[in-house]
Amino acid sequence: MAWILLVLAGFLEVAWAVGLKYTQGFSRLVPSVFTIVSMVGSVWLLALAVRTLPLGTAYAIWTGIGAVGAFVLGIVLFGESASAARIASVTLILAGLVGLKLTAA
Repeated sequence: MAWILLVLAGFLEVAWAVGLKYTQGFSRLVPSVFTIVSMVGSVWLLALAVRTLPLGTAYAIWTGIGAVGAFVLGIVLFGESASAARIASVTLILAGLVGLKLTAA
């Protein structure tokens, strides 16, 4: 169950990262509320997950999901660069996440 909570926390981290782009510096109400609610939900689910998961592993996976998700949505939604070097770098992050999951106590 903790792993499911951690993945959901990671998805909410992606949501708030993307939402942050739409807030225009927290000057737009609806995207700002969405972003803040996503932030709180993400940290709350992370807090629940670290009750039973190792902190270092959980935090690295949480931030990794956020980084990879924001990277992908940045390309899809905002036309950010999808260069080979950037994709290779994100692939390394994914490999690290898999390694952490496979070696988690």
